[in-house]
Amino acid sequence: GCGEDLRYARQGNVQERGVCGLPYQVYQMETGARQIGAAKTMEYEHIEHTFAPVYDADSEVLILGTLPSVKSRENHFYYGHKQNRFWKVMANLCGEPVPETIEEKKVMLLAHHIAIWDVIQSCDIKGSSDSSIRNVEPTDIRHMLTESKITGIYANGNKAGELYRKYQLPLTGKEATVLPSTSPANAAWSLQKLCEAWRNTIDITDKITYDNINDT
Repeated sequence: GCGEDLRYARQGNVQERGVCGLPYQVYQMETGARQIGAAKTMEYEHIEHTFAPVYDADSEVLILGTLPSVKSRENHFYYGHKQNRFWKVMANLCGEPVPETIEEKKVMLLAHHIAIWDVIQSCDIKGSSDSSIRNVEPTDIRHMLTESKITGIYANGNKAGELYRKYQLPLTGKEATVLPSTSPANAAWSLQKLCEAWRNTIDITDKITYDNINDT
């Protein structure tokens, strides 16, 4: 098949055998052209954030994403893509089993005084591509800050941090700490590295970790 042809070509046998009936270099060019063409034909869509933030009066930590992905919009809740590591990282941070249902996720967050929302209320975007975001209207997180005990604000990934600085910082006057993204696109960060980075940055004072079990 084409996969075998591709492996064979990569071993330096291009002149003896092509890929899918094409010389290897031509195959690369045509494949790249199709990928670029697919990206160009994807249309911008105007997206409105349709579900509420998760927080209560006892929330102390706020974690912000950019905007719900296509999967999250389908599921009507945050971080709905199965490959996004957010809920596994949160479970590790809180010392809890990984939640499965929306209700379990809300209960875990609120039990550990964690609030979540997104930086963007509405924008134009291509699919789930954060790099394509334009025409941004930010969420108004100021009411969350006044109605809770939130003192720490964290951005899930560089794009969320960039958008926070541009649109939210002038409104709140509070800096956000940028954490490595839990998105599957951030493949350079393993789940273990993400858990360590988040755990070492976010202060959940009532969490029990293996580091402090011997002190209790």
